Amino acid sequence: MESPQSLFAQGDEDLQVMKAGAMLRKVKSRSWKKQRHFRLQEDGQTIWYKSRWAGTGHSTFSVADVDVVREGHQSEILLSIADEFPADLCFTLVFRGRRSNLDLVAESPSEAQVWIRGVRKLIQNTKSMNDKERLDQWIWDWFQKADKNKDGRMNFKEVRTLLKMMNVDMNEEYTLRLFTMADNSESGCLENEEFVQFYKMLTKREDVWRVFQDYSRDGQILTLAELEDFLKQEQQEGERSLEHAQELIDRYEPSENAKKHGAMSIDGFQMYLVSPEGAILDPQLLALHQDMSQPLSHYFICSSHNTYLMDDQLRGQSSQEAYIHVSVCRALKRGCRCVEVDCWDGPNGEPVVYHGHTFTSKILFRDVITTLAEYAFKVSEFPVILSLENHCSMEQQRVMAQLLDTILGDTLLRAPLDRLVPQELPSPQDLKGKVLLKAKKIGGVEESETLTDEVTDEVSDEDEADPKSLSAEALRLNDKKSKFSRELSDLVVYCKSVHFHSFEYSRLHSKCYEMSSFSESKARKLAKDTGAEFVHHNSRQLSRVYPSGMRTDSSNYNPQELWNVGCQIVALNFQTAGPEMDLNDGLFSQNGCCGYVLKPDFMRNDDSFDPERPQDRNGYTSLRLSIQVISGQQLPKVNHKEGSIVDPLVRVEIYGVFQDQAKQETSYIDNNGFNPLWNETLNFIVHVPELALVRFVVEDYDKSSRNDFMGQFTVPFTCIQPGYRHIHLLSKDGTAIPLSSLFVNIKISELTTEV
Repeated sequence: MESPQSLFAQGDEDLQVMKAGAMLRKVKSRSWKKQRHFRLQEDGQTIWYKSRWAGTGHSTFSVADVDVVREGHQSEILLSIADEFPADLCFTLVFRGRRSNLDLVAESPSEAQVWIRGVRKLIQNTKSMNDKERLDQWIWDWFQKADKNKDGRMNFKEVRTLLKMMNVDMNEEYTLRLFTMADNSESGCLENEEFVQFYKMLTKREDVWRVFQDYSRDGQILTLAELEDFLKQEQQEGERSLEHAQELIDRYEPSENAKKHGAMSIDGFQMYLVSPEGAILDPQLLALHQDMSQPLSHYFICSSHNTYLMDDQLRGQSSQEAYIHVSVCRALKRGCRCVEVDCWDGPNGEPVVYHGHTFTSKILFRDVITTLAEYAFKVSEFPVILSLENHCSMEQQRVMAQLLDTILGDTLLRAPLDRLVPQELPSPQDLKGKVLLKAKKIGGVEESETLTDEVTDEVSDEDEADPKSLSAEALRLNDKKSKFSRELSDLVVYCKSVHFHSFEYSRLHSKCYEMSSFSESKARKLAKDTGAEFVHHNSRQLSRVYPSGMRTDSSNYNPQELWNVGCQIVALNFQTAGPEMDLNDGLFSQNGCCGYVLKPDFMRNDDSFDPERPQDRNGYTSLRLSIQVISGQQLPKVNHKEGSIVDPLVRVEIYGVFQDQAKQETSYIDNNGFNPLWNETLNFIVHVPELALVRFVVEDYDKSSRNDFMGQFTVPFTCIQPGYRHIHLLSKDGTAIPLSSLFVNIKISELTTEV
């Protein structure tokens, strides 16, 4: 048996050179540059490296953990040695999660290109693997971990060790029986193909088999009619079931004989259930499918706060590398369409970006805008809102305006579309490929041509809205007032920042292009006291909500409370993983991950929707959500001590209007993270499904301390596929956990009586 990556590597010249190995300089700083011997392992997946003086010691990493390869001086560290090593020798491996980047210098440009091309090919091949290839790679990886003496065979002791590593506490007698059945050579060891057979016996899905048996008359295959019946009765597919049944057989049935007879075997049935079509999230709703021609105020907009920070707000690194990797490669990849930049006066007449009155480092404003220009539309073509927190002098504001104009070029929106004064905001469709500046503006759009060159106004949106969080110096600056330049003002079109007076004042006097920023506490109070008015306000104007200034650890607030009243720009600290970012990722996972999600119709029209009284809205119907948590598969270990095995439980959390907030959990299963079986049903009532998010969380139960997080998946209620579904789990930072899933049966029905 060879891994898919190993087979791929055999036919590629660059990868064969990487297998032979090369001396590359690993660079940690301007003074720390040391040679290491790097080589690609035979599995085509692992890169091994060591110092020539390290004896037997070495380090490894998997290509699967590498997000992207950057050529040249595209990190601060490599920029610092640019005078010593030219760009064509340098490259950076950027890892997923919070692992530090790996900066490398090759001996020659051609050698650098071999490694750059080679790693990129391996990354692309990993991404393009089908389900079977991923499974084969996963089996190969485990075999390599357990084969301690690297003889290509595993004895019974090594198999027992492997099961512990895989989160399985299996009866020794039963394990030996499976081992003996797989040992066809009767050698007392399992070779590659025998191990595959052992793995298949180990992972036989009794839970899937029982579902299969319920619809198969002969217990061996599902006929086309039986599969159609399953799709109608269980998966709730309706009239299209017959056509879809044939498509599933063509797509997933491995047996050509079964295909020829229009039937599906248990293997094909299981492959369908673990595929994207068998997932809880409807794949049709993953694609861009919503109406993108409505006003901007009719959409939830994926938004980040302090986009330039990597860590907390007191000491976090705000560097160009951090901005590129964290804010762009992560925030924009996650669909972020509103980024925030704090601007201050810098040396030599150059404005800088950093979190004011803290110990965060400073970067040039021009570098941030250059990075934004490069990455803004790589993932989504819909508009990016650049939220400026402006603390600069008149002189440096003019520099900012010039930099925005020259660097962003035609992507920067400078005037209303068609030169007309807007009566309502334009749509994401109208603004494709455009950057919109959000900042203070002198006068209105209709008055721009007749105003003076400067105006006196407050310091910035966040200073104005949350004065308790300011330092004494900032309060003094705020008292003095600050002037705003005409050049910068003229670049603000549809996102003019204004002070919020009241909903009545906004209704009578505000323009559609005027928007206010609210601290989380102020927004929460308005949502609680005047929710219906907030919803109506947000049907016409944009609102931005940002974390409290007291959150110096870059923690987040619950965004759902603000989505409930239609706030579009609910800004979160993307650098901080947790339930709040899970909700954000869940909401914006739909509609092509484009960063815009159309609000429910009752939040866009003149209907009076009060999130505190959802039953009063027109067309109100509550739903029953029934979730049978059946089983788990290959759940990750959280404690890597030898012999440690998890005790998993599943918690289902509903986020939405106040009446929908709920959580329930299963019991925990002792010592089984490999294939735990629950068969427990959790029931919920959902009053506003259009706003609800469902979060599945798996934890390792601990009776003496807090449970450990293992994985989660969050899905909009309206995107759930009913029936037997797999939930493919994500790690704390939102990346996929290979082969780790839950198997559930979901039923959604209307309530016929009041509950």
